[in-house]
Amino acid sequence: MPQPEAMLFDLDGTLFKTETLLLPAYHATFDKLREMGLYTGETPPEERILGALGMLLEHIWERVMPEATLEARRQADLLLLQYQMVGLQQGQGVLYEGVAETLQALHAKGIRLFVASNGLEDYVKHVVQAKGLGELFEGLYSAGQYRTRSKVDLVRLLLDTHHVRSAWMVGDRSSDVEAGLANGLTVAACDYAGFREQGELEGAHIRIRHFADLLDHL
Repeated sequence: MPQPEAMLFDLDGTLFKTETLLLPAYHATFDKLREMGLYTGETPPEERILGALGMLLEHIWERVMPEATLEARRQADLLLLQYQMVGLQQGQGVLYEGVAETLQALHAKGIRLFVASNGLEDYVKHVVQAKGLGELFEGLYSAGQYRTRSKVDLVRLLLDTHHVRSAWMVGDRSSDVEAGLANGLTVAACDYAGFREQGELEGAHIRIRHFADLLDHL
């Protein structure tokens, strides 16, 4: 395939091994919600939140705690971010194997690099900076910052703002495939995180089992 002008990357499940930061914060969040009297019962299974990664936050909490109040969900948003920020400061969370080296190689080839995530603005920016990737990216786009209702809209905004003419969308969920195809991009689906459901990556042009495989398709 011809070398694209730019590559757009999802964050969780694509660059960042999310569960290494998320799960400790997830359990701490529900401990605090119970302490605050906003939630009773056992912490929902980890599979619920892992399976919801890539969704907008409001949809994540609807899936994780469908019977909870709106107040409890809003508080869960704040607590989860707070505990994840503390975890990053403590050195928690790791990138997938080969991510840093591959991004360096792509940057050296003159490919413009961006993040396009459905996550919160502070989360996205802090993860990228904490893992030493900040200087490689031209822009960090998140649904939390731009209030977009879908990743299709977020990616379109990114492309228009930076006048990108040809790009690859690289991600691990159906929202990434949809965003890439709807915006006329080549879609590279990451099939290593294990968060996806059956058939989510159908329609992708490329499927990779390791992040470094991206270089083999240029």
